[in-house]
Amino acid sequence: MRAIWNGFISFGLVTIPVSVGLAQQRNDVSFRTLSRANMQPVKQKRWDPARDVEVGPDDTVKGWEVSKGRYLPVEDAELERFAARQEKTIRILQFVEVSEVDPVYFERAYWLEPQERAERPYLLLTRAMEKTGRAALGRFVLSTKEHLVLLRAADGMLALETLYYPEDVRTRDQREIVERLTGIDVVDEELAMAEQLVEGLAKPFEPEAYPNETRRALLEFLEAKAAGTEIAEPEETAEPAPVIDLMAALKASLAAAGGGGAAGADDQLSIEQSRLRGVKGGGEGDGGAEAEKAAAKTAKKPASKRRKAS
Repeated sequence: MRAIWNGFISFGLVTIPVSVGLAQQRNDVSFRTLSRANMQPVKQKRWDPARDVEVGPDDTVKGWEVSKGRYLPVEDAELERFAARQEKTIRILQFVEVSEVDPVYFERAYWLEPQERAERPYLLLTRAMEKTGRAALGRFVLSTKEHLVLLRAADGMLALETLYYPEDVRTRDQREIVERLTGIDVVDEELAMAEQLVEGLAKPFEPEAYPNETRRALLEFLEAKAAGTEIAEPEETAEPAPVIDLMAALKASLAAAGGGGAAGADDQLSIEQSRLRGVKGGGEGDGGAEAEKAAAKTAKKPASKRRKAS
C-alpha cells in the first residue's frame, strides 16, 4: 500500500503505529480541452475582466463575499493561524455502535495498515471492535485540515472514514421530505407485494457484478473511433411514464421477476430498465392485464438489447 500519512492510533495509554493509504480512486475517462485549429491542449489563464488583462499569482488574493458583489480580501498569512496543527496521531474520542453512524456522514475511505512490529496490537484492536460491534470516533489531521473520523473493522483489518461535520449534511431537506410523507397511507396488500418483490430480488452484495458500464462503453467507443471503425448510433430509450396504477405495476414487477422467487440476472435487468412505471389504467382489472402483458414483453427481450449503452 502506498502510504500518504504515517503516525499512531491513540486511545487510553495505547498507541499503535499505522500508515494511512487511499481506499478509493475514481477511474473515470479523462479528456483534455484542445484547440480545433491545431488539436493541441489549450491553457487556462487568470483574467481580470475589469482591466481586461492577464494576472499572475502575485496579483491575486483570496476574497470572502460579505454581500452580493462585495468581497473582503484575506491574506494567506491571516489564514495560517486557523490551519490545524500538524499531528501524527489519530486520537480516539469514544467508541460507538457502527449502526449509529448514518452513511450520509461518510466522506472518504482510507485503509489503515500496521507499521512494522505493530501487527499484534493492531489485530487486537480490530478483533475487539469486531466482537463488540463498535467503531471508534476520533480526530485526525491530514494536510493541515482536521477531520472527524470513524475507525471501523473491515474484513479483518481497519478502515478509516473521514466524516462530514453536522453542518455539512443537509438535514433540513431530509426533514422536509419526511414531512411530505407524513399522513400518507400505504395499503397492506401493496406493502406485502412490495416486500415480496424486494425479497425476490435480494442476494448477497457482490460489487464485481456491477462494473461501470458507461465507462466500458465509452472506452469501446474511443478505441473504435481511434481505429477508424464506423460507430453505430445507440438506440434511444423512451422516458418511462409516471405510475398510474401502483398495484398493476407491482403485479407486473413480480411477474417479470418470476412470481416472487429468486430473480435471475436477466430478470433483474429487465426490472431495472423496464417501462413498468408507464403502465396505464385506473383500476386493478384492465390495468393489471395490460401491466402483465407489458412485463411479459419486457422479460422476453434479449439481454443484449436491454443493456445497450447510451
